[in-house]
Amino acid sequence: MADPSPDQLLPAALDAARHGDLDRARALAEQGLQRAPDPVPFHAFLGMLAARDGEPALAARHLQAAHNAKPGDVTIACNLVAVLMQTGDDEAALAVAGEALAAADPSLRVARYRGFLAQKLGRFAEAIAAYDHILGRVPDDFETWNNLGNARSGLGDHAGAVEALGRAMQLDPEAAPVRLNLASALIALDRADEAQTLLERALHDFPQDPRAAFELYVLHKRAERQEPALAALEAATSRDPASADFQLKLGIEYGLARRTEAAERAYRRAIALDPALTDAYLGLAVQYEHTNRESEFAPLAALARDSGADPGAVALIETLDLRRAGRFDEALARMVDVPAAIEPERAEHIRATLFDRLGCTDQAFAAYAAANRLLESNPTDPLARAAALRDKLGQEIALLTPEWREDWQTVEIADDHADPVFLVGFPRSGTTLLDTILMGHPRAVVLEEQPPLNLVDEMVGGMAMLPDLDAAGVAAARERYFAEVGKIAAVAPGQLLIDKSPLFLYRLPLIRRLFPRARIILAMRHPCDVVLSCFMSNFRLNSAMANFLRLEDAAAFYDLAFAHWTRAEELFAPDSRTIVYERLIEDVGAEVRPLFDWLGLEWDEGVLDHTSTARARGLITTASYSQVTEPIYKRAAGRWERYRAHLAPVLPVLEPWVERFGYSSL
Repeated sequence: MADPSPDQLLPAALDAARHGDLDRARALAEQGLQRAPDPVPFHAFLGMLAARDGEPALAARHLQAAHNAKPGDVTIACNLVAVLMQTGDDEAALAVAGEALAAADPSLRVARYRGFLAQKLGRFAEAIAAYDHILGRVPDDFETWNNLGNARSGLGDHAGAVEALGRAMQLDPEAAPVRLNLASALIALDRADEAQTLLERALHDFPQDPRAAFELYVLHKRAERQEPALAALEAATSRDPASADFQLKLGIEYGLARRTEAAERAYRRAIALDPALTDAYLGLAVQYEHTNRESEFAPLAALARDSGADPGAVALIETLDLRRAGRFDEALARMVDVPAAIEPERAEHIRATLFDRLGCTDQAFAAYAAANRLLESNPTDPLARAAALRDKLGQEIALLTPEWREDWQTVEIADDHADPVFLVGFPRSGTTLLDTILMGHPRAVVLEEQPPLNLVDEMVGGMAMLPDLDAAGVAAARERYFAEVGKIAAVAPGQLLIDKSPLFLYRLPLIRRLFPRARIILAMRHPCDVVLSCFMSNFRLNSAMANFLRLEDAAAFYDLAFAHWTRAEELFAPDSRTIVYERLIEDVGAEVRPLFDWLGLEWDEGVLDHTSTARARGLITTASYSQVTEPIYKRAAGRWERYRAHLAPVLPVLEPWVERFGYSSL
């Protein structure tokens, strides 16, 4: 058959393509490039064929040639934009979808491409102009209103975003993404209550969609509302149980809520869904560390290695295993394989503990300081929160005068609740060892750093409001306290409730107001050892623990906490007993037998087996989680002497307390 004439080539190529003969169609079009007077239609046709055949780079070359020849042809331009986007060249695609061509295109296809690409590239002003152009011609285009809202958010115009997204929601109330975008814009405007209402409604209206639940989780987390945050995340996970990321976050949140078994299940599900999910292995390692399940480290490291998890994470888990085995040199050597990106704060802290156990004092102090500096950059601004707490304590100390105490209304306690015992003392004073010993008694119910008293403090408005509490206020506060205790532990008749939280040290006025018959155990340890140990501990960064990131803050906090205690002790003369850490570790029985007599608890030799008690209690949330499962050791007593040079700047703050508490002179 004779070759078609130049003017027949394009119809012939189109006919071949319609009949599925793409090779002939391509060959005819290639001829057209050589023989036809106008090659543009053939470039456009070959570009279409190449795009269909999965050759976007070839398609882009042909379509670019066609576009260069006919820059005003909307179809060619849109096809070129599509293939350039496919090749990842969004900048070139946006250049093709130029402002002039978008304005001249009655179909608005170019403007839609232009808006999308400009927004993707972060050029929000150009995106907004494109969306405004579309809405000027199609004012009820809900998708463009949604895109406009997102672009305005990108430009920082959150009020404009709320307006645009509200319009989109009016046009299509059933579009879940619009509600999520609107909620985000409301949050940016500090209209979190409206955002929460919107998300809760979306949660109800779209029962299969996990996104609203997840955004609600994020909202509650930002507001530090832990319980509703966890509930929202559970809802998101139930709607998308195949999400490894949701399971990972669920493991983290269960860990924060001290639901150890649930945390482990979530981490295990995350690993099953994504065997290479490194953070899930690290999360499990932390759970095992805090529940003293050191035998699990080696199998976990092996599983992580076999599943393709990050080798650095494997090295960190193996380091934990070596440290618990007392193989400190090997553990330190293994730390070399842990890169800086893997749990940097935790890894630096582990390195510091290894230096300390090896007697490398200067290296240990430097590593502890480095770990704390990393924590200082936490977005919650821990140093500012720590300073605010110290300021608050200073203000409360100023209130503690006889005149202030005389303003209290006289109140009789009318309920049948037995007042609890409170175990207080500056952190790292042996309170965890002591509460574990007490926990071993069958008639003792010990709360370990639980929220009831703090919740009641919030309820009454803080220490400054105590003089205004009348009988009804005291009764309501007591009822709230015991109700909150009931959510955590059952206290049977005849059992003694012991509420342990070290920093109830500065809650004595509240305790005396609500529980006038309460007895108080004060844990005491050398001030220098306490402050050093706090600086060396890896605490969760609440406002109190944030004081331990710097030695000078730790010493100032110690000074304020005990100034608060001693001033309040002078005013209220509580029924208290001091347990001295250094005597406790020398002879546990001799130190605690009189304590049990004072508490009215018959002596039980089982309380001396504190290691068995510690292992039976599961999760230990304090910084002493590993020590309390060991036999009592004395290596930490007097440790500050090794670090005397590093402590020198804060010794003048601590020396008065050293003298007051009967320790030897500095």
